[in-house]
Amino acid sequence: MYPYIKEYQKDIVFSLLFLLVESLAEMAYPDLMAMVVGKGIASGDTVYISQIGFVMIGVAMLSLISGIGTARYSARTGVGFATLLRQALFCKVQRFSFENIDAFSVGSLTTRLTNDITQLQNTVINGLRILVRAPFLLCFSLIMAIRINAELAIILAVIMPILVVALTVIISVAIPLFRQMQRSLDELNSNIQENLTNVRVVKSFVREAFEIGKFKAANDRLLDSSLKAMNVVIFNMPIMMFMLNVAIVAVVYFGGNMVLNGVTDVAQMTAFINYIFIVLMSLMMLSLMFIMLARSSASYKRICEVLDTKIDLVDYQGAQDIEDVYGEVTFQNVAFRYKSSSADYILKDISFNVKPGEVVAIIGSTGAGKSSLVQLLPRLYDIAEGKICLDGKDITQYTLASLRKKIGLVLQKNTLFSGTIRENLKWGSGDATETEIVTAAKIAQAHDFILNSPKGYDTYLEQGGANLSGGQKQRLCIARAIIKKPVVLILDDSTSAVDTVTERKIRQSMTELLKNTTIFIIAQRISSVRDVDKILVLSEGKIVASGTHTQLMKNSVEYQEIYHSQNQKAEDL
Repeated sequence: MYPYIKEYQKDIVFSLLFLLVESLAEMAYPDLMAMVVGKGIASGDTVYISQIGFVMIGVAMLSLISGIGTARYSARTGVGFATLLRQALFCKVQRFSFENIDAFSVGSLTTRLTNDITQLQNTVINGLRILVRAPFLLCFSLIMAIRINAELAIILAVIMPILVVALTVIISVAIPLFRQMQRSLDELNSNIQENLTNVRVVKSFVREAFEIGKFKAANDRLLDSSLKAMNVVIFNMPIMMFMLNVAIVAVVYFGGNMVLNGVTDVAQMTAFINYIFIVLMSLMMLSLMFIMLARSSASYKRICEVLDTKIDLVDYQGAQDIEDVYGEVTFQNVAFRYKSSSADYILKDISFNVKPGEVVAIIGSTGAGKSSLVQLLPRLYDIAEGKICLDGKDITQYTLASLRKKIGLVLQKNTLFSGTIRENLKWGSGDATETEIVTAAKIAQAHDFILNSPKGYDTYLEQGGANLSGGQKQRLCIARAIIKKPVVLILDDSTSAVDTVTERKIRQSMTELLKNTTIFIIAQRISSVRDVDKILVLSEGKIVASGTHTQLMKNSVEYQEIYHSQNQKAEDL
């Protein structure tokens, strides 16, 4: 955690200085009280009592100012540390590959970025105020108590080991329970995220009652795990208070006898009791702090799991930025599986070549590997075997950023962000001119409905484009990809929500205005891709046929089956 807290070293120093002054002021009270009792009250000297009283007021004010300073600088340190750590954690997640993200649920990452970091933030703040202050008070008060009466201080030698053993047992039992509690919180956050993301589906299937029950089950599991942890922690305070009271009773009993026997006086006894009280309160503060450390240790390890995760998809050594490429794509004996440990390949022995400017369609049954294939080209996943080349050069020799800038990708799930239509389209290129934005929108057949929107291109979109239809979202996503001016454009079933007339217009506009762009189209309908330059037929992760529509109708049984099944359905309708 040092890299994220080192920027606040000055604040830590100021916090500790104020803390030192506050602690010294607090340590002065028992002696001042003893002076009032031993000299002022015993002799009836009201002037002396008043003088010491004013000194005590001054010490109290000094303690107040120092306490405010400690609180201020410790808060600055804790909040600043959490801000830097949260930023680092988010940046790390942004660099994750899909496989890395798959290792953590969205709910879990959300919890780690919020609740877990807040736990560490509170630990830093309270640590500077307690974890340093309590040991200082403990040691100083213990020395003063022994100096006043070493025999009575033996009571502490009996009490303190009992407290240490009790605290050790509580913490050792609590830590695994706190980890389970955080996992239950992950599950709850995942449940909330999934429900809110798919709220339309929930309502359309009238599954509110089911989702409420599902949430209740996750919420009850969090309650159960939280109670298990708290049922252990709650023993800390009663044990501490019991031992504190036992110690005070013992001191009063044995100390009272010493006063009666003339071994010590009332003033010394008063100071000793005050110091003993500070010792025991310091132990109590430390016990609470150690409980907090146990709570935050679970969060600390969960954050470290993310920070220490090895990103499995990075720039290879010697990778260079792409300069000028024309869009020739070659797959050579490519095999792919989602996890390196998996024995099942999603794609096997994939080989084909696409010339610059060609339009290639990929068709096949559900689960054939169509989406997986096109996601390999921008290195959203890395291949297990073989080689993928762009203009004859292995794509691993290009930097990830420059490679992906040259490839436009429209995924099956149309994702838009809250903001204006213009802001969403500029995701393709932040420097895009108005002419480029309008041209891309026209190619995607989105210009007309944008102009009919309340504020045109400045119309505000709700989160995920909730105020648009499915077809409108698809067209905006296509326009956003076109604005990138990609060398290769991948359309992964991106017109499924668009009517056939609009789809035909989009294809025609692309043919006319994107002549130099290599285009991959994943489609379900053969009728929409029969005029492309090449069609690849996938089945069970393999290319079973390739060619034009005419060639495949003559030579490919699989293609013929798909074609006839779709035509039969059309005739039935």
